[in-house]
Amino acid sequence: MSESEPPGGDGPVLLFDGVCNLCNGVVQFIIPRDPEGRIRFAPLQSAAGKALLAGHGLPPSDLDSVVLVEDGEVYRKSAAVIRLAELLGWPYRAAAAARVVPQSVRDALYDVVAANRYDVFGRKDRCMLPDDDVSDRFLE
Repeated sequence: MSESEPPGGDGPVLLFDGVCNLCNGVVQFIIPRDPEGRIRFAPLQSAAGKALLAGHGLPPSDLDSVVLVEDGEVYRKSAAVIRLAELLGWPYRAAAAARVVPQSVRDALYDVVAANRYDVFGRKDRCMLPDDDVSDRFLE
C-alpha cells in the first residue's frame, strides 16, 4: 500500500463511532454473523478510520455517520446499514426492501437515531478494544 492510498485493502470496512454503545453493539452483532470475517472494522476516531474518510473525500471530523467502504464505493447512513444487511445474507438481506423508501426519509430517520444515540444508549470513555479472536478484523 502506498502512503497516499487509504488503509483497508480488500473487502468491506465498516467505520463506526468507537465510543458509541449502539455502534459497538452493532459491531458485536455483525461479528458472529460474518463467520468468514469479510467485514472489517475501524473506529472513526482511529488513524485508519480518519485515513479512510480522508482518502474518500469525507471530513475526518464527521463522527455522526456510519460509513461502509467497499471496492472503492462509499456508503453512508441508511445506505451503509442496508448494504451491511445485504453482506450478512439471509434473513438480514431482507432489509434491502427499505430501498423503496426515499433515501432522504431513511437518512432523516437515521439522523434522529444518530443525534440521540449517546442519550439513549450511552457512550464509552474510549474506543472499544476487540477481543484477541477478532482483533485481526480491526484496522489500526
